[in-house]
Amino acid sequence: MSSDWISAVARLRADRVPAVLVTVADVRGHAPRAAGAKMVVSADRIWGSIGGGNLEAVAVERARELVTGRTRQPVLFTAQLSDKAPVEHGVQCCGGEVTVLLDPLPVAPAVAVFGVGHVGLELARILARHDLDLHLIDSRPEQLTDEVLAPLSDAVARIRAHHVPVLPELVLAELPVGTHVLVMTHDHAEDAALVDAALRSDRPGSIGLIGSSAKWTRFRKKLLADGHTSADLERVTTPIGLPELTGKEPATIAVGIAAALLLELERETAAAGGPGAVSVPLPREEAR
Repeated sequence: MSSDWISAVARLRADRVPAVLVTVADVRGHAPRAAGAKMVVSADRIWGSIGGGNLEAVAVERARELVTGRTRQPVLFTAQLSDKAPVEHGVQCCGGEVTVLLDPLPVAPAVAVFGVGHVGLELARILARHDLDLHLIDSRPEQLTDEVLAPLSDAVARIRAHHVPVLPELVLAELPVGTHVLVMTHDHAEDAALVDAALRSDRPGSIGLIGSSAKWTRFRKKLLADGHTSADLERVTTPIGLPELTGKEPATIAVGIAAALLLELERETAAAGGPGAVSVPLPREEAR
């Protein structure tokens, strides 16, 4: 069992595996580990230790319930380390009381921006400041050079640039399931091919298309002719952004698109019981 919980968190983040960071938040009396001790629990592995015995077994059990439930809400529970306390996994009679914080480490949202032109780059600069997996795709290699992407060098997001001079829609197969796809290339024919491919893929969590209503009218006619149903086309959001934001500058358009996307991500987080929800401690008798 590795004790390197920091490396474990980084590796799980990179591999898009949900887990829970378990921390001894408070200790009263005697306990196996002091406040601050940590371990990481995924569905099938453990890194580190908070002291073993019944306390750790209960923590692992509760943590895996959070992983399975995909909740993002932190949870506290308190355990009595007494031979008189009811236990689930063996007596632990250190004599103290331990409060444990279970802090979910959810899989970060994934966003794919197809087209890193004026608007795409401005959008990437905004999204790069958030905890995302950000995929940047462009059929023009000059749009993804180190020099062009230099403004993203201090990104919080994990950024992956996809150099695909031909058929950028092939990148769709490499994206994580649930990726939010935003189509804004320099070429309307490329946009149409991407939307068509996205509708045929099970990867996108949402599909957004930049452009006017006239553009969508043309695309819609072609997509219907290509075999998509009206119900299929309901998956496409166009135009994208905030309708109240009417500026035409690339940075302004990007702000609107980013704001609409972040609102959608917040709704997804809230639906999963994420940050902002009140943390409710588990009843002490349940913690045992």
